[in-house]
Amino acid sequence: MPEVDESLESFVARAEEWLVDNVPERWKSTRGALSTAESDEIRHEWDRTLWRGGFAGLSFPSEFGGQGLGLAEEVAFHVLAARAQAPDGLSRIGRLLVAPMLVRSGTEAQRERYVAKILSGEQIWCQGFSEPTAGSDLAGISTRARRVDGGYLINGRKIWTSFAQHADRCFMLVRTDPDAPRYHNLSVLLVDMHQEGVTINDIRQASGAIHFAEVQFEDVFAAEEDRVGGEGEGWRVAMGVLADERGGIETATRYVEIRSDIDLLRQAVGSDPEWSDIVDALEIRAETLRWHLWKVVALDSQRDSAEFARAVAVLKVVWSELWQDVTRTGWKAFGPQREHWRFNYLESRAASIYSGSNEIQRNIISERVLGLPR
Repeated sequence: MPEVDESLESFVARAEEWLVDNVPERWKSTRGALSTAESDEIRHEWDRTLWRGGFAGLSFPSEFGGQGLGLAEEVAFHVLAARAQAPDGLSRIGRLLVAPMLVRSGTEAQRERYVAKILSGEQIWCQGFSEPTAGSDLAGISTRARRVDGGYLINGRKIWTSFAQHADRCFMLVRTDPDAPRYHNLSVLLVDMHQEGVTINDIRQASGAIHFAEVQFEDVFAAEEDRVGGEGEGWRVAMGVLADERGGIETATRYVEIRSDIDLLRQAVGSDPEWSDIVDALEIRAETLRWHLWKVVALDSQRDSAEFARAVAVLKVVWSELWQDVTRTGWKAFGPQREHWRFNYLESRAASIYSGSNEIQRNIISERVLGLPR
């Protein structure tokens, strides 16, 4: 555990009080009965509420509109928000992925144009990486961006695009040079989703939820000033985004969900020897996950170090497989007729695939962390 100083204690107390006063009662009391439109309305308003309350962009530099705090405050707030049953805003992709990407790799003009709108909830973003024939092999994407006067024309398809149905803009990995070597033929573009030529088709998951969409792009324009990094530097930019996606904030929110489900299991099985030993083993793994998470937080000031990279590398594999095993246990113990376990079990199936499959992540750990030969 990192040392908890007075400033963090003060922040936690302030955040807890603010959440009590601001989490919509309608969300907590009628969440299961809300229509999709009602749910989306509350989630979008929550983005704006976070901004007004000073809880958007907590670990983001103050010169870019953030609060200038650390990862410890960011993780603590997400844990507290999950416990308070706060909504998950529609600006999640923008806050956690796009804004940090622009700080690292964007131009001053891009930061001025987009970051404040992202943090305030004014603009919703989606992520255009995976394609029907290029998921785990992200470098094999075929969506093309052809140079034209003033920018690029984009043609291709993206799939598993979170928040596409709501998005104002998309940050996309595209192929800009068909003749350049692999990994050097890609660029990241910031694309207006309200153009002609953008077609969005919902994807309904096995659980019944609709989190994703397939998006078709036909002669969709992106201005040259909306390219992040140089042409051909898209792979480098994308790897930074994926590192953010697998990092501490995402793990914090998942840990709270997993912890809650383990507590639910414990209450249900009691001292039944058939299941209590299984739940004990899940408890140990949950505590290991918590230890890894706080290790990352403690190393936040050393983000460029090998030790920080090693600590982050394991997070996504650990939480995704633990979540799957917890929900599988609930499914077996209580049967598919229990709606909670059915829904979470089906939702968790994709966790070891998105943000880079666990097989790919294990390759990264073996090569870059353990130094094993390819």
